[in-house]
Amino acid sequence: MTKSADPCLWSLTEAADAVAAGDISSRELTVAILARIRQWQPKINAFIHLEADLALQMADAVDAARARGDTLGPLAGVPMAHKDMFYRAGMLATCGSKIRKDFRPDYTATVLQRLDSAGAVYLGGLNMAEFALGPTGHNEHWGHCRNPWNPAHITGGSSSGSGASTAARISFGALGSDTGGSIRLPAGANGLVGIKPSYGRVSRYGAMGLSFTHDTIGPLTRTVRDNARLYGIISGADPNDPTCSRRAVPDFEAACIDADVKGLRIGVPETYYRANLDPEVGSLMDASLRVFEALGAEIKPVAIPNPDPNIDIANIITASEAATLHGHWLRTRPQDYGSQARARLEAGFAVSATDYLTAVQSRPRMVREFCDAAFADCDVLHAPTFDMPIPTIEETDMSDRQGFAALLARVSYCTRPLNFLALPTLSVPAGFTANGLPASFQLIGKPFAEAALYRTAAAYEAATDFAAKAPELPQ
Repeated sequence: MTKSADPCLWSLTEAADAVAAGDISSRELTVAILARIRQWQPKINAFIHLEADLALQMADAVDAARARGDTLGPLAGVPMAHKDMFYRAGMLATCGSKIRKDFRPDYTATVLQRLDSAGAVYLGGLNMAEFALGPTGHNEHWGHCRNPWNPAHITGGSSSGSGASTAARISFGALGSDTGGSIRLPAGANGLVGIKPSYGRVSRYGAMGLSFTHDTIGPLTRTVRDNARLYGIISGADPNDPTCSRRAVPDFEAACIDADVKGLRIGVPETYYRANLDPEVGSLMDASLRVFEALGAEIKPVAIPNPDPNIDIANIITASEAATLHGHWLRTRPQDYGSQARARLEAGFAVSATDYLTAVQSRPRMVREFCDAAFADCDVLHAPTFDMPIPTIEETDMSDRQGFAALLARVSYCTRPLNFLALPTLSVPAGFTANGLPASFQLIGKPFAEAALYRTAAAYEAATDFAAKAPELPQ
């Protein structure tokens, strides 16, 4: 892929390498991104708050470190913004809500600390569904986030600003959270790479919680290698998060270099994921499988356990845990929630303790059963991220009216089962439908097998040109 003359169009790894080599200063890069933000923000509403002064201060610090001959981190000088639910001491963290519109925590999320240590520049907080409670990107308090490929369409949620900003090339990457698809949906809707980690791979300390049984944190990026670099930096054990795994963190970026899938067995689920598959999206899924086949992979049909019970159980768990976290505010400030968020949260009060505990206890068994069946004869699974073309904001603007629950289930149909199963899942661009919006597939791996997903996706990306495509800059 030829490097663009416009530094805003570089990949994250290209930008970091250029700063390290002295080809561009971090200030120059940050100034260029800030100018581009001013062009895009009125169109897509990706930011809740932009911290331009802080970003320039951090950029100058990187440039001064380079001038002194200091060793620079792997993200040194690269401007990024993140979903506005990651706490930074003294800085705004609205969580996309009215309730926390003035919230300023006194501690910093582990993932942000790790990005800071790697030299990243912080641009500000990105738009999101209120308290991460929506798969479309609607927000009644801060305004809906809009898709840069076509602002009439949804960005996917709940990490809506993370998807829109990275696709618009106004952030070189962004962190999101994924409880039922909230990284993969905006990645899929915006033509990006986005990973839902294995449960426990990334610390959640200092990140707003929704469902502690399902919450995961990961990056959305322009390329597979960008994603692997960010993921490697934020992964690993954290004494502040007892649910965080102590497993060694592989070199994910190395898995992307000269990636080869010859002999790899890619399983295609025979049921569920293609049950409601739009023909146009289905043709793009088939085309992506042909690319893998041409690269030497073996495509195999796979029988998987029916995910529907997983979803039912996951809904019990997430509803109960979310209502627990929000119980005080729901009782004292119900009017300060948007209608969609309130409707979803209040449902959790109807879950009994017996139902909740039964659901939690069933999880290990169901994960084992799924993995034994799905990966007995294949290395990774392949499934659509969205099984339909990306819909418009108007088509999905249902708030809590009749049909709302069915809409939520339809949008997150392909992503939601995998949070309950705790499996790593990588969303990868696969072309465009007739409405000009991206389509994507998911690569699903065994627990903690993210390196295999990156290797598989990198080989596909090298054989296609989707990573080089970007939305046109608004005039």
